Amino acid sequence: MSEPQPRYLVVEGPIGVGKTSLAQRLAQTFGGEPLLERAEDNPFLERFYRDPRNAALPTQLSFLFQRARQLQQLRQGDIFTPLRVADFMLEKDRLFAQLNLDDDELGLYEQVYLHLTLDSPLPDMVVYLQAPVEVLMRRVVHRGVGYEQFIQRDYLERVAGAYAHFFHYYNRSPLLIVNAADINPVDSEEDYGLLVKEISRVKSGRHYFNPGKG
Repeated sequence: MSEPQPRYLVVEGPIGVGKTSLAQRLAQTFGGEPLLERAEDNPFLERFYRDPRNAALPTQLSFLFQRARQLQQLRQGDIFTPLRVADFMLEKDRLFAQLNLDDDELGLYEQVYLHLTLDSPLPDMVVYLQAPVEVLMRRVVHRGVGYEQFIQRDYLERVAGAYAHFFHYYNRSPLLIVNAADINPVDSEEDYGLLVKEISRVKSGRHYFNPGKG
């Protein structure tokens, strides 16, 4: 018998690392459906980047409600549901809340989070994309999303650090940590092919993909 194929694959990483584009391409390759967070649907996000202190709580709650609704589709799926490739995991929402909310706001957020995330589905595999802050900043500028141009370098440094800390301890699903600084799996067929082979080999545990260049 062939090994069962994953039904829920997650691509994660800090802002600008390329997770959405990769998730879309993987879904197409594996014959699945992309499950994408829709940042443009958050009415508070641009306000947050302009005024983080005063817009953090509504921004975070809006994302939490959106992500919880999307993952409810996975809980209600059946054996005929195709593979889903998401560009977010629910734990990421909590990571941003801890970065951006004060103690009182975080206490309120935690109550809502615990209520909404009961029985949330566990990924069959997580692909974590890493890149230095210089690379992330360059990619954010290059893709030209209006509200993202307000992102400050120190904030992106804190986000990247929080991701690194989170995945240093993450062990709930098979994990592939990818050095995405020097590869382009979205536009390069060679890079993408190497990454797909690596993803296909991962069945359990923690793995690293650092192909390098030169």
